Amino acid sequence: MTIERARAALAGLVALAVGLGAAELMAGIMGNPDASPLRAVGDWFIEITPGWLAELAISWFGTADKLVLGIGMLAVLAVAGAAIGVLAVRNRPAGLIAAGLLLATAAVIVWSRRDAETSHLLPIAAAAVSLPTLTWLARRGERAAAEPSETAEPSVPTTTTADDSVWPGREPVRMMPTAASTVGTARRTFLRSAGGLAALAVAAGGIGRWLGRERSGVEASRDELTVDLDLPAADVPPEADLDVSGAQPWRTPNDDFYLIDTAFSKPHVHPDDWTLRIHGMVEREVELTFDELVEMGLVDAWVTLACVSNPVGGDLIGNALWTGVPVADVLALARPLPDADAVKSTSHDGWTCGTPLDALTDGRDALFAVGMNGEPLPVDHGFPVRMVVPGLYGYVSATKWVVELEVTRFDRFQAYWTTRGWSERGPIKVSSRIDVPDSSATVAAGQVTVAGTAWAQHRGVEAVEVRVDDGDWTLADLGHVPTDDTWRQWVFSWDATPGEHTLQVRATTADGEIQTGDEAPPAPDGATGFHTITVTAE
Repeated sequence: MTIERARAALAGLVALAVGLGAAELMAGIMGNPDASPLRAVGDWFIEITPGWLAELAISWFGTADKLVLGIGMLAVLAVAGAAIGVLAVRNRPAGLIAAGLLLATAAVIVWSRRDAETSHLLPIAAAAVSLPTLTWLARRGERAAAEPSETAEPSVPTTTTADDSVWPGREPVRMMPTAASTVGTARRTFLRSAGGLAALAVAAGGIGRWLGRERSGVEASRDELTVDLDLPAADVPPEADLDVSGAQPWRTPNDDFYLIDTAFSKPHVHPDDWTLRIHGMVEREVELTFDELVEMGLVDAWVTLACVSNPVGGDLIGNALWTGVPVADVLALARPLPDADAVKSTSHDGWTCGTPLDALTDGRDALFAVGMNGEPLPVDHGFPVRMVVPGLYGYVSATKWVVELEVTRFDRFQAYWTTRGWSERGPIKVSSRIDVPDSSATVAAGQVTVAGTAWAQHRGVEAVEVRVDDGDWTLADLGHVPTDDTWRQWVFSWDATPGEHTLQVRATTADGEIQTGDEAPPAPDGATGFHTITVTAE
């Protein structure tokens, strides 16, 4: 790439950054992070992503999949901006038209969102500042390109006067400009201008993000609910946590709880603006505000949630104390019709899932949760209200930022993930995992502690067995649990002999199902197989 082309690409890249920074700043001033064009484009991309690609992203990047998507989007935009800059230097009108088309595309994507409002186009209007920025930088780049590489002769001499108090009688000194004093001025000016604008763009974007969080008032309202809801302490039940060094805790801290969803940027929903609509195959439609929901009465339940994308031995699973209102109580207000068999729930960001109606009304602790581990739901986990349903994978039950329930039948709709090849219903499969020692670890020969977790939500884990080197299965000791809806810790004392060994684990449910060793990937309804690790004793 020539220097002139690199300079043109930099002009386009900086102009694009200025537009993005201005858009984020405007969304922040509006106090509406949802109005961010970057967020709208990210959500649009997720919406059109086929199931196999989404599963691949989760398997490769896990909970960092949205971060990787964001980096990928910025990379694509950077290439587009650079290309527009090169085009603008060659043909100014064509470059501006290309930039305008990019803005128009973003506007169409923003306007196509289910919750789009006219005000959401204001950040796009702010982003139009990229057009004059592109023109200005392109002109400066052209001046830099036209600047000669060296100066043959100075055109105008300059005169300086010596200080008479130091050199009495000294004649004025006539100085000629040198090549070093003139060559490169336009180039340095271009680079300073580009650098200054880039810094301004980054600052505007950062301030916009901060303003969006602060002005939305969501975090402040969440802090207020800490007192208003009078949430319980999330004390771990006696003997539930076996306290084995290196093992995952029985109660998963909120900050460590896995995050898998389709939201590119998490919705910011104020409790005062939240409502829940129940409609469809019901005797009467119901709409509840946040206060009306809470006034129905809160209950607490320990429930382990698991993602269907969790591989064998994976960590896309967590256990927490959830506080909320039973879903069955809310559905009872609407009185579902006898031939309904499903509930389609919708998130504030438009994501949908289908849940068997009987799983919401059979007495299990299916909740509209407002609290998690003794505090209001974190924003990332669905504040102000999400669904929690024991015994089902999250893609068919755990709707975050839930705003709507449609009572219906499975043969009348398809939810987000079922349109992408996943199964219609997702009962959790019995599974188990070895937490310690780590796979490929080296341990001291003799007594070695092997420990982990097992789960079969809503059925319960009755036994866990460990096998060494394809030998006999041996029972492990189990921790106590308050309910069948949580995972269960286990520990096994192994007399390790020197050498390399293979360890496997399997669980048995309370109703007698033994975990299968047949290996299957997460798609379309959950992974199976024994978690297997290799360790060396010496």
